[in-house]
Parts: sequence; C-alpha cells; structure tokens
Amino acid sequence: MYGIIVVMLNKEEFKDVFDIHYDAIRSFVFYRCGDMEMASDVAQDVFLRIWEKRNMLNSNYIKPLLYKMATDIYISYYRKEQLRMNFEQSLMYENDSERSPEDDMSFNELTTAYAKALEQMPGRQRTVFLMSREDEMKYSEIADRLHISIKAVEKHVSAALRFLRKVF
Repeated sequence: MYGIIVVMLNKEEFKDVFDIHYDAIRSFVFYRCGDMEMASDVAQDVFLRIWEKRNMLNSNYIKPLLYKMATDIYISYYRKEQLRMNFEQSLMYENDSERSPEDDMSFNELTTAYAKALEQMPGRQRTVFLMSREDEMKYSEIADRLHISIKAVEKHVSAALRFLRKVF
C-alpha cells in the first residue's frame, strides 16, 4: 500500500487516542453547533466508529480522520434534526385547525401500541428495525455495525414488518 502504515489499535492505544483527542473533538463540534449535548453525542460516535475500524487505521492520519469524521457525523445529525423540525412544523401548521381531540387520542393510542409492539419484538430484530427506520442506516451499515450479513439484516427487517402488520 505505497508506504502507508496500517495499525490495529489495542485497548490501551485507543484509550490514549481517546484521552488526547476527545475534548478537542467535542469542542470542535460545540463551536459549530452551540449544543454541548449534541457535541458530546457526535464525539462519542466518532470514537465508537474509530473503535469499530481500529484494524484499518493509518497511524499517520488518526487526528485528521477524527476531525473529518466529526464533521461528517455532525452534518448528518444536523440534517436529521432539520428534517425532524421541518416535519414537526408542517404537522403543526397543517393540523392545528383540523385536529380534533379524538385525533389526538387516536394518535397517542397508536404511538403507545407501536411502542408496545417494539417491546414485544425479539432484541436483534428490534435493533435492526430501529437502525433501519429510526437511524436511517443502510443495510450494509447495519450489517457492518452488528457483524452480520446484509441478508440477515433484510430478514430481520422483513420479519419486523410482518410482525407490525400482524399487530396492527
């Protein structure tokens, strides 16, 4: 690989990288978003992904990689938050005058039933389903994170959808 040194971080080396860079990464994100909670979440995600990819790291580029990942993850968080806020606003504007107390009650009942249905799903199936639907992860990303095949991800999602159709 043209002189690139690929290292596998062990626990102690990872801890050293974490101790050295965590506060700087969190501050970097905080200055971009102004939200310490989001900055902490992003920094934790960065180091989670570093740990997951610890056997494919170039030892010369760990610091730039951390900042690149922090930027990418922050942008992803920001986009999701914007979508959520836009969706909530559109619901507020569309439904303020049209929504009745019965609609609110039906929505709350549906939300409760959905939460109970998720609780009844087997653990791995629920995890895969939520990663796909709530976190909007691609099947390949889920497979990598959970160390399972893409086919297994597809089966878990299909089974979860069948279960939800049966419940509702």
